[in-house]
Amino acid sequence: MTSPRIVWIVLLFLLAGATSQVARGQCNKKLTELPAAAELLGFRLGMTKDEVKAKVPQVQFGHSDPFGVSKTTINPYFDPRIDKTKFESVRSISLDLLDDHLTSLWIGFDETFKVQTIDEFVKLVSDSLKVPGTWSNWRGRGQQLRCADFQLIVTSVARGPSLRVLDVGAEDVVAARRQAKEELDSAAESVGDSGPELTGDKQAKVYYLASCLPQIEIKEANKVIFKTSEEAEKAGFKLARGCQ
Repeated sequence: MTSPRIVWIVLLFLLAGATSQVARGQCNKKLTELPAAAELLGFRLGMTKDEVKAKVPQVQFGHSDPFGVSKTTINPYFDPRIDKTKFESVRSISLDLLDDHLTSLWIGFDETFKVQTIDEFVKLVSDSLKVPGTWSNWRGRGQQLRCADFQLIVTSVARGPSLRVLDVGAEDVVAARRQAKEELDSAAESVGDSGPELTGDKQAKVYYLASCLPQIEIKEANKVIFKTSEEAEKAGFKLARGCQ
C-alpha cells in the first residue's frame, strides 16, 4: 500500500511541473525589449513620423482623427518610387500612429518569402523576436501571442504570411478617448433648451458648452452655433480648455 506521504510528494511534484509549464507558456516581454529583427524591416513601435519618413521618404500621412490616430500604407510591391531592394518579398506595410508615434505595424509578405505556412512563420517570428510563450488561435485564420504590453498576430494574406505588432496600451488610450467623447456628447445633449448647446469661436477655432462659456464674449462676427460636439469637430473646432 502506498503511503500518504509518498502520494503527497507525487502530487506536489506534478503541481510544480504544471506550474512550470504555465510559466513557460507566458510571454512577459515588453516592447522596449524587442530586438531589431529582420522581419520588422527596421521599423519599431514608438518611432515618430519623422523617423518613418527618414526611412521611407515617399510615405504620406493623412490627418489625425479626433482621437489622435493617423494611418498610412507603404506599397513597395506596387509603388515604383520605392527601392524594392530594401523591402525584398514585401507586398505592403500598414502603419497606425497615435499622437504621431507608431503604435501598430502590419507587414504583408508575398509568395516569394522564405516561409509560407503560418506554423513556419510563427516559429520564425518567435525565434527572431525572442519571444517565449504559447501562441493561440486568432479568429480562426491565424495565430496570436499576447505579451506584457504588445500583441503579435500572424495570418496568411494573398498567398503570403503577414505579421502585425500592436501596442495594446495605445489601443486602451484610444478606447478611453472615445468613451470620454461619448460622455461629453451626452452631457452636451442633456444641457436642455436654456440656450445654444455649443457656441463656436471662428477666430480661435474652439467651441464652448452652455455650462462653460468664454470669459470674454465672442464677437457676433466670429460666433457660430453647433448642435453637437461631433458637428463642431467635423467643422475643425476643438473643445475650449476651460470646458475640458
